[in-house]
Amino acid sequence: MLTKAEKTKQFILHTAAPIYNQKGISGVSIDDVLAATKLTKGCLYSHFENKEDLTNQVVDLLLKKISDQMRLEVAKGKTVKGKLFNFLDFYKDPIQTFVPGGCPIINTAAEADDNFPLIKEKVASVFRAGQEDLTNLLIQGIEDGEFSKELEPSVIAFKIVAAVEGGIVMCRVMNSTKPMVSLIKNLKAELEQYSN
Repeated sequence: MLTKAEKTKQFILHTAAPIYNQKGISGVSIDDVLAATKLTKGCLYSHFENKEDLTNQVVDLLLKKISDQMRLEVAKGKTVKGKLFNFLDFYKDPIQTFVPGGCPIINTAAEADDNFPLIKEKVASVFRAGQEDLTNLLIQGIEDGEFSKELEPSVIAFKIVAAVEGGIVMCRVMNSTKPMVSLIKNLKAELEQYSN
């Protein structure tokens, strides 16, 4: 059971998350968070040391939210191929995303690249974990006989992550889901070529 203070902190984080995802780290002010939460500055600072502390915890929440939701969708697959296809389908609509404002991984990565080294490492860790998860799934698929041994798990995993994340950026900028639908169809067809 959460204490009242813990509930308030969670409320602040969950309220601030979409604001950060839509405006970016540099674009969000403490006043934006106060206006959305309708809390006082004193209340906010009783839970967070400063904006940097709030930012770090909001980024942790955003990255965890997207990663957890994606893993839930992947886990619904009955086979390795089913799990991989679920991963791809999770990203099929880059316009109407799980968290308002687009993919938190991409949004945070773009801004953190040169300006926020700690946050850059958090995003890098998510990318590494995602590639590792996909690589391990592909290895399992080969071991289970679903895929041929010609498939190179780490290469395909990187290609999938790079293509999907790049596709998200391009589709959001062009305000179109069509290219992503084609990309996912193409990536699935490539995986099918390795199916036994």
